[in-house]
Amino acid sequence: MPAASQIRVLIVDDQSSIRQILANSLLQLGFTHIAQRKDGKEAIEYLAQNPTHLVISDFNMPVMDGLELLRGVRGNPKTQKVAFIILTGEASRDLVQEAVKAGVNNFLAKPYTVAKLREVLEKVFGPIT
Repeated sequence: MPAASQIRVLIVDDQSSIRQILANSLLQLGFTHIAQRKDGKEAIEYLAQNPTHLVISDFNMPVMDGLELLRGVRGNPKTQKVAFIILTGEASRDLVQEAVKAGVNNFLAKPYTVAKLREVLEKVFGPIT
């Protein structure tokens, strides 16, 4: 399984404070390649130019929400295999079903702990030593 320091992560959230908290949590887990974007449209543009292993995206965002971003990632042959985790404060049954249908790898409910983040990441990648 890959070491955290080898995994390239893109954080997508319209709130800069949430992006920074998540980036700090990832740094604590050993991740070093962390990019940030404020919405799905910016994320799609970033992914077109930058190889990425993991997208952690908020669900509720203006311009393009997390579910639309997930569909865009899965619909592009260059990015369809990128791991995708939806970060949400509202894990409604409909959202979960739509995201699973679209190919989400996992969910991270807000608020979260670093230990919970590790658990969610390891369900996607295996041990991240």
